[in-house]
Amino acid sequence: MHFIKSKNIGLLLTLFLFLGLVSTAFRAETRIKNDAEQVTMPIDTAKTDQETGLVTDPNLYMVKAQCTSCHSSKLIIANRFTRDGWKQNIRWMQANHNLWDLGETEKQVLDYLEKHYAPTATAARRKPLNDIKWYKLEEQ
Repeated sequence: MHFIKSKNIGLLLTLFLFLGLVSTAFRAETRIKNDAEQVTMPIDTAKTDQETGLVTDPNLYMVKAQCTSCHSSKLIIANRFTRDGWKQNIRWMQANHNLWDLGETEKQVLDYLEKHYAPTATAARRKPLNDIKWYKLEEQ
């Protein structure tokens, strides 16, 4: 049986450690990219801002100024609310997290959120089957 010399063991351990770190970093980078792709998929094929991932729109810069100064744009992307739902969230942030009064810009922010991040109808189940002809299974 062939034995590995002790100085070669140190070299092998260093190599394995390095490869482990590289593969972990690669997996983390891939996961982050996949998460970002999954989050932005429901946004249709509209152009998105590279910095935030939000849909490009004339009101985007107001949303970036008012919303992403406190939290990540991913919080917006991950949620879907009606205009009233977004307004209630703004009021909640004002009451609980010291969000300032948006003043006249609130309309622009709500217009943007309602246009691009409103609830979407999704089909979670197939349509019910109609006109089914049932038959009796025979035991053998």
